[in-house]
Amino acid sequence: METPQTREELAEALRRAASQGRTIALEGNGTKRLMAGPVERADESISTTGLAHVLQYEPRDLTISVEAGLPWRELTRILAANRQMVPLDPPFADGATVGGVIAANSCGPRRRLYGTARDLVIGMWFATLEGKLVQSGGMVVKNVAGLDIAKLMIGSFGTLAAIAVVNFKVQPAPEVERSFLLPFETLAGAVAARNQVLAGALAPAALDLLNPAAGATLGNRAWLLAVRAGGNAASVDRYERELAKLADGLAYDNDRHEALWRHIENFTPRFLEQQADGTMVRVSCTLKELEAVMASLEGPAVARAGSGVVYGYFERADSAAGWLAGATERGWKAVIEFSPESLKAALNLWPLPGADLETMRRIKKLFDPANLLNRGRLYRRL
Repeated sequence: METPQTREELAEALRRAASQGRTIALEGNGTKRLMAGPVERADESISTTGLAHVLQYEPRDLTISVEAGLPWRELTRILAANRQMVPLDPPFADGATVGGVIAANSCGPRRRLYGTARDLVIGMWFATLEGKLVQSGGMVVKNVAGLDIAKLMIGSFGTLAAIAVVNFKVQPAPEVERSFLLPFETLAGAVAARNQVLAGALAPAALDLLNPAAGATLGNRAWLLAVRAGGNAASVDRYERELAKLADGLAYDNDRHEALWRHIENFTPRFLEQQADGTMVRVSCTLKELEAVMASLEGPAVARAGSGVVYGYFERADSAAGWLAGATERGWKAVIEFSPESLKAALNLWPLPGADLETMRRIKKLFDPANLLNRGRLYRRL
C-alpha cells in the first residue's frame, strides 16, 4: 500500500502507475469496502490517509479546506470548537476519511435541511492519472460559474481521479437542539404525521421514519417518527408543543439527543457487523411513494422521510436480490448499496441505472481511458 504524504506525491503515484498500464485500487481508510461494487484486485494500492492536514480554516467566513485523508471525526471536532459543523452525518464516521465520505457521497438524517455533499462542497483539488493536479471551485461560497468539475468526483467512488483536498461551506451550530421520537401503531398514521410536519411551519433538520423492526433497536417496536429540531429556545419549545398534537412521544436533550442520532446514523455499520451476509438496499423515491416502499420491506427499514430515501436491511443477500427484482418491476430507483464482498459479482447491484449511464461512461473514458482506476467500484457499471 502506497501512502503519499502530499498532493504532489499522490499525483505522481497515479501517473507512474498509469504510465505502466498498471491497475490501481484507491481508498482512504477502507471503511466502505462493502459499499457499491467490489474492490477488485489491482496491481497498485494507494491510500490517501497520509494527506491529513487542515489547510485553511476561516470561522468567520464559514469555510474550511482540508486534505482528503483527514479523519471525519477530526473535522467535526475542529469545527465543534467554534460551534460550527459540516452536517453530513455519514455512516462509518468513526473511521472514515473526508475523501472517502465525499467519494461515496455519504450523508445522513440532516440532508433534509442542509442537503448532501454537493450542497456543502465549494471547492476541491484532485489528482488525475496524467499526474496533474486540478482545482475546481475555491474558498468562496458562491464562486462557481459554469461547469463545476468537482461535482463529478462526488459519488464517483474514486473511478475518475483521486480527491486530494476538499473545501467546505460550514454551518453554525444551532443555539439549542432537541429531538422527538413519536410512536405510531400503523405506517399510515406515521406518514400522516410526517405530512402534517412537512405542510406546517416547522422546518426540522431531520425527519426519519423507522419501521417496527428498526424501532425495536431503540426499545419500541412501533412505527417511529424521529424529529430533530434546532434554533433558539423559543423555537424548539414550539416544536414540542406542535408535535405533542401528533403523538404522545418522548423528547431527547443533550447526551440523549446525540445518542439517538448517532444510533440512527450508525444503523448500517451496526447491522453489517451483526449479520455475516447482511445486505442493504437504498431506494430513491418520491415522498408519496415512500409509504409503499416502507410497506414492502419486512426486515428493518429506515427512511429519510422528508427527503424520499429508504434504506432496507436483509439478513441474506438473495433475499435482497429478490426484493430488488420486484422493486425494479415497480419502477423504483433502487440499488444494493452494501453487500458481502464474496457475493458482489453474482448480484445485480444497480438494475436501473438510467439514461445518464452512457454519459457517465464517456466521462470515465475522458479521465481513465484504459480503465485502470477502481475498476467496477461504481456498482460494477464503471
